[in-house]
Amino acid sequence: MTPQIQQITQIDKNYPSSIKAYLDAETPETIWTRGNLDLLTCRQNDTGEADLWAIFCSSKCPGEIILKAHDLAQEFKNKGIPTIGGFHSPIEKECLRVLLRGSQPIIISPARSIENMRIKQEWKKPLAEDRLLIVSIFENKPKQNAQLASKRNAFVAALANKVLIAHAAEGSKTLEFARTLLKWRKPVYTFDSSYNKALLQFGVKPYSEENNG
Repeated sequence: MTPQIQQITQIDKNYPSSIKAYLDAETPETIWTRGNLDLLTCRQNDTGEADLWAIFCSSKCPGEIILKAHDLAQEFKNKGIPTIGGFHSPIEKECLRVLLRGSQPIIISPARSIENMRIKQEWKKPLAEDRLLIVSIFENKPKQNAQLASKRNAFVAALANKVLIAHAAEGSKTLEFARTLLKWRKPVYTFDSSYNKALLQFGVKPYSEENNG
């Protein structure tokens, strides 16, 4: 049975404090959820270290980065690392496909209302296993567009402890988003590749497995 939609408002005790800390006046009054609400507090691993990772990637991506992103998803799956994202771009979708085969918590945040959203077949098993949570900050909004995606991305990053930007194309909104995250002093990583020269020059850190140890 598909879990019912639940609402969390700012006055509820399980409303994540990190959202207001980063979004300030843009903090959503209500979050709509479907799935295991406990996953909103999966921000720490067994050793008490924060490790809820957000994954972002531009829609257009070089082959080298595609391979690195696939390997990263396998690594996260094997290590049981909690992950959050909109999982909208092709590479983000591929990462989600790999992650869904694991047993770690996953939070999916569409850039649209989830009220009438069809639950994909591959989401049903992890939902039943209480390791998947679908969250949205939108109510009765039109289908996903760039403005909603931008707000969703900020929400996802605010929830996460660490951010992996697999690739940000030159002049892309993803590249500008990286600037915002660095101003937040959020830990932001990318793959050490010539294709990510702009991100690395901004001050985004090269990713290695030690970053999630």
